[in-house]
Amino acid sequence: MKYLVTGGSGFLGINLIRFLLSKGHEVTSIDFAEFTYPDVKDKIRIIDGDIRDKAAVKRAMEGAQIVVHCAAALPLYSKEDIFTTDVDGTRNVIEAAKEVKAERFIHISSTAVYGIPDHHPLLEDDKKIGVGPYGEAKILAEEVCFDFRKQGMCVPVIRPKSFIGPERLGVFALFYDWAKDGKGFPMIGNGKNKYQFLDVADLCEAIYLTATLDKQVVNDTFNIGAKEFTTMGEDYQSVLDFAGFGKKIKGFPAAPVIMMLRLLELLKLSPLYKWVYETASKDSFVSIEKAEQKLGYKPKFSNKDALLRNYKWYLENVDKFAKSSGVSHRVPWKQGILKVIKLFF
Repeated sequence: MKYLVTGGSGFLGINLIRFLLSKGHEVTSIDFAEFTYPDVKDKIRIIDGDIRDKAAVKRAMEGAQIVVHCAAALPLYSKEDIFTTDVDGTRNVIEAAKEVKAERFIHISSTAVYGIPDHHPLLEDDKKIGVGPYGEAKILAEEVCFDFRKQGMCVPVIRPKSFIGPERLGVFALFYDWAKDGKGFPMIGNGKNKYQFLDVADLCEAIYLTATLDKQVVNDTFNIGAKEFTTMGEDYQSVLDFAGFGKKIKGFPAAPVIMMLRLLELLKLSPLYKWVYETASKDSFVSIEKAEQKLGYKPKFSNKDALLRNYKWYLENVDKFAKSSGVSHRVPWKQGILKVIKLFF
């Protein structure tokens, strides 16, 4: 089959592209970020373009049978970039997919659409309350997809938990940097809250199920996450234990820490944004029962497995990105004042 992967240069994009190539499919990638993966660069068709550019999207869409829409502006982008990319860009891509009669349009959404809920586990039909521009834009992007589903298109919508694995940096690079340097790690709250993650390999499997199973089965919305997870403190402690310095997770009262982080974010001294620090001390997990029953989804990795697999990749590749930084998942985020706080751990 001929696949188009939007955001192909990103963390999910490259993992999905490698997965699809291993299955023998033809792949086109569109992304405004340079495609810098030499192992697959000569094996795919690459379109350097922005999904907000209809002409670029039209070029990328040529011959596409299945579209996997991974591209998104993440929370550290400006509000304008988030809405024009995540909402308008989504509309551009799905309109182009309809025009070429693509068989399926698989939209990668986020559990951020649930906001900060008052119950768990979260189900696909729970109320959507966006937190910040990113959460709000993701809700609107889903609405675009649902409109086209009503028009007869097959539009599976996947809501993954925070996913990690090889190539994932971003906020996780902060934690891994501290672990590597023999530091402990502060936690907002007591660390006893349950917080579900997801390995990117399991996400790729879930995406592939929606690409290959019967259309009537997959033309729906699915939460995707790890099946096995414990508490925030216990799962993160597994990385510090593996690092081997005898360091521990240290909890701090949530309310004053959150107030401090709000101020630091306002002053642009911290890379942590509202969605991260407002949810870090709370339970956050979804039911994957629907995906298990309808798709046969069977995640292979627990939270601990995913965190450690990501950390091992980080250690093996840290020299390649040690001096880089940015606002995407594929580069470390600048630590700002957290670099000073690190000295005390």
